[in-house]
Amino acid sequence: MTDRPKVADCMARELITLTPDMEINHALRILLDRRISGAPVVDAAGQLVGVLSKKDCLRAALNASYYQEWGDCVRDYMNRDVETLDANMDIVAAAEAFLGSVYRRFPVVSEGRLVGQVSRADVLRALVEQWG
Repeated sequence: MTDRPKVADCMARELITLTPDMEINHALRILLDRRISGAPVVDAAGQLVGVLSKKDCLRAALNASYYQEWGDCVRDYMNRDVETLDANMDIVAAAEAFLGSVYRRFPVVSEGRLVGQVSRADVLRALVEQWG
């Protein structure tokens, strides 16, 4: 048994989330106003169903410019293939996951439900606090 910190010990718990049926222009405004690069998309049961990024929103904005109207929903543009980390994963395994990935942050799930988000900086801080 290890006494290493878990992802749940260092993750952010207060997240801005979107819903699949939210209008894309509303979601885009949230990302811009909050100055965040993306947000998890959750269904009514709190299950993570995707992630919407500014790049996804750029695709929606370009599409809207072609057709001179908005009107699509988040579900039409979100990425459904989302890499996550489990809340009970130890911090060393999380660091290894970051090293093997291009992502700067991962949604954190527990039993399929979104419970937080962890960034590279969160993991690095936890490693330094544990062994630095």
